[in-house]
Amino acid sequence: MIDTIHHLVERFGLLAVFIGCMAEGESVAILGGFFAHQQVFAPWQAFAVAATGAFLGDTLFFVLGRRFSGHKWVRLLRRRPGFSHAYRMVQAHPNLFVLANRYIYGMRLAGGIAAGLSSIPIPVFITLNALSALIWAALFVSLGYVFGLGAEHIIGDALKGHQRLLIGLAIGIVVAIAAWLLARHIARKEPLE
Repeated sequence: MIDTIHHLVERFGLLAVFIGCMAEGESVAILGGFFAHQQVFAPWQAFAVAATGAFLGDTLFFVLGRRFSGHKWVRLLRRRPGFSHAYRMVQAHPNLFVLANRYIYGMRLAGGIAAGLSSIPIPVFITLNALSALIWAALFVSLGYVFGLGAEHIIGDALKGHQRLLIGLAIGIVVAIAAWLLARHIARKEPLE
């Protein structure tokens, strides 16, 4: 079973990092950095797919808000907790909002839609989004790489083989749960309109 999982991570890990980073991918980017440290794939590959996935994901949400604002799905997203706050922020500080939105867990989707509904010019959004995605990917992939260094230092030779896969998955799960709990806590503080 572990051999099968290890083979799947080696074969489809970069694709999973790409897809995960299109959504709320902090934990996936960290996991990508961890596996890069464990030499499952190269660090530059983990960085490239994380940055590309993050950029394309936010661009997709922006396009949905800009071109499909009347669509039923977009109208439903506009009713999500946090959307009104995101829309107020993008109206008040559009450039800063585009740069910072991806760092607020649970707000990337609502923030992208809000940016699309705003008057931010498309070239400005694309430029700021690309810069933000590069910084974000470097930060979280490096964090995962450092987790790999720390785990290797603490555990030593036991990290060799399939144990690294289990440790990486455990790190990813812990980070995802912590981020989800934080997002729920923040969403509960948002007043319903």
